[in-house]
Amino acid sequence: MKIAIIGGGAAGYFAAVTAAKEASNEVHIFEKTSKVLGKVKISGGGRCNVTNVIFNPVKLSKSYPRGERFLKKAFGKFNGEHTVEWFKGRGVNIVAEDDGRMFPDTNDSQTIIDCLTDEADRLGVQLHLSNTVSKLTPNENGTIQLTINDSSQVFDKVIVTIGGQPKLESFDWIKNLGHTIEDPVPSLFTFKINHKPLTKLMGLSVPDARVRIVGEKKLNETGPLLITHWGLSGPAVLRTSAWGARMLYNRNYQFEILVSWYNKLPDQELREYVNDQKVILKKKQIKNNNPFELPQRLWDYILQRLEIPETKLWLDLSKKELNKLVEVLLADKYQVNGTTKFKEEFVTCGGVSLTEVDVKTMESKVVSNLHFAGEVLDIDGITGGFNFQAAWTTGYLSGKS
Repeated sequence: MKIAIIGGGAAGYFAAVTAAKEASNEVHIFEKTSKVLGKVKISGGGRCNVTNVIFNPVKLSKSYPRGERFLKKAFGKFNGEHTVEWFKGRGVNIVAEDDGRMFPDTNDSQTIIDCLTDEADRLGVQLHLSNTVSKLTPNENGTIQLTINDSSQVFDKVIVTIGGQPKLESFDWIKNLGHTIEDPVPSLFTFKINHKPLTKLMGLSVPDARVRIVGEKKLNETGPLLITHWGLSGPAVLRTSAWGARMLYNRNYQFEILVSWYNKLPDQELREYVNDQKVILKKKQIKNNNPFELPQRLWDYILQRLEIPETKLWLDLSKKELNKLVEVLLADKYQVNGTTKFKEEFVTCGGVSLTEVDVKTMESKVVSNLHFAGEVLDIDGITGGFNFQAAWTTGYLSGKS
């Protein structure tokens, strides 16, 4: 069987090596650029966040704002545990970190790239770089004709793994086949905040914070929070952006957020804790006695925000000042005016409608022998290795079929 893979990313390579295990299959990867696996290379700060320790299909599927029900069935066939075993069987050990993310033990994404490309070479997968597929034409006999760089080739099966696309027109050649395309909008993006006193703290990280969208009770996420020169980033922000991708797009990225800098105690318990600290630290200066384990620069910023003199003693804090301190620690409000891309994790929600794809084989219900895998589908996960896992899973199922 002659098989074409359109796209040389994670899903494309996994589909290719899975399909090529059948000796009778002739597998070709067509990549429009001069390089393959580009996103694998830069992901996880160059370490490649391969998957996540959540292996249970039901629990794993809950990390996907789009595609949960679809993936729950798919993960029953191939999930994170299978991914770890697959790479281990090819000499690559995948290890977990405390936050659940999993990386190659070399901490180098090139390890994953070499594993995939070596496996493809071993199985005889043929790679065609700088080859753009501009048209797909189904034939009456079930084969599919591809227009590639102004020439044509015919294949028995085609697997589309072109990744997420920022513009709807990029899907026109798929839409023209009769497929429904969910409008693509950004997911996993950072928040732009024009507040110089905050952005002056760029590079500062808070390990356990909470971010909430004002007016949206369900849109709140916890985790590390990073202050940048343009605003806020880090897992807490990225996860919030993923769950709210379409709603925030509809708001033109103009909204308010509440930041909990201290996320260890709820409101009443924190108030009691602050009052206790006033007694314990009574004759000590507030600047040099921070009982919240916050970075010193952030503590100084909070005191300035509350207009509390650095030389003030804890015992001299008024009831009003104590209340304001609790409010800022739990719900510091900021106006978001736009977004910026987070280059390592940026993904797009939207793509080929899942209602038109068979979850068992990733085959189109509209065009026979046409399959999809990866982010070209209307699937996206939160940060933490989930998007790559969706790529491995859908790539495996499409290749195996």
